[in-house]
Amino acid sequence: GYNVGGLQKEEYSGKDTGTKIRWKPDLDVFTDIDIPVDYFVDTLKRQAIVNDGLVFVFREQQGNKFIQKEIVYENGITDYVNEIVGEEKMAGVQFWQTERKGKDREDKPEYKVKINAALTFSNRHTLKEYYHNSSWLEHGGVPEKATRSALVSQIDAYIKQTNKYKGNESKITFSDVEECLVLVISSFSTITSYENQT
Repeated sequence: GYNVGGLQKEEYSGKDTGTKIRWKPDLDVFTDIDIPVDYFVDTLKRQAIVNDGLVFVFREQQGNKFIQKEIVYENGITDYVNEIVGEEKMAGVQFWQTERKGKDREDKPEYKVKINAALTFSNRHTLKEYYHNSSWLEHGGVPEKATRSALVSQIDAYIKQTNKYKGNESKITFSDVEECLVLVISSFSTITSYENQT
């Protein structure tokens, strides 16, 4: 909508902190505003998953009252993976975090990258989700390709190191582990091009 009456300072004696955003669509621009509630809840949930401990509050007006739902994952992607598998996991959830600096090319500026990864294995659940700078990469993109390569490489190295391959068994492939993999990766970078970066 449009700001009517300008901005004015007002005293505030409350103890709340953080940011409250109230949004109403401009009906001249948004001609169809019948957006399902599930869309908003899902969007807030995905933000809570990758922003550890941040509380998102969704208020839905039903008649003269509001139904309020709080969405928070105190331990981010680790809590989310645990929520997905519950007790039906083959091992505990593993969590890794790292930070690096680098360049895409010598003529490009240096940027920082932070990566969080949580995974476990389950006979009943499968999930692969990737996020970059809090945006859900619905189709996986480059992180999906990197995950396939890295996971297969590490599992293959372990199998070889522990002599677990039998006879002339062929090398493990991603499809061998994909059906029981529950994996969430969240990365952040100071420069984002979404092209050959993640």
